[in-house]
Amino acid sequence: MEPTVTNAPDASRYEIRDGDRLLGHADYQRDGDTFVFTHTEVDPDAGQSGLGSTLVRSALDDVRAQGGSVVPECSFVRGWIGKHDDYADLVAGQGS
Repeated sequence: MEPTVTNAPDASRYEIRDGDRLLGHADYQRDGDTFVFTHTEVDPDAGQSGLGSTLVRSALDDVRAQGGSVVPECSFVRGWIGKHDDYADLVAGQGS
């Protein structure tokens, strides 16, 4: 089964799951249309590489679809955006 990413707004995080199994999450604090990503964690025993990237890409795609922006306080999210220039416009205050 292919892992899926969903927003869990009640928990203030995006989750990546394989069926019912939680593989990781990207926590955020929301301020209006701005998502402040504070922490990302992926189960090291999940046995799949690239889960963190899949999680962050999907979360940022969802923020973009909502017309939002991000503040990447989490070092993983900040580093991921730094490697993917096509997501830099999502960073609050960066503009396009």
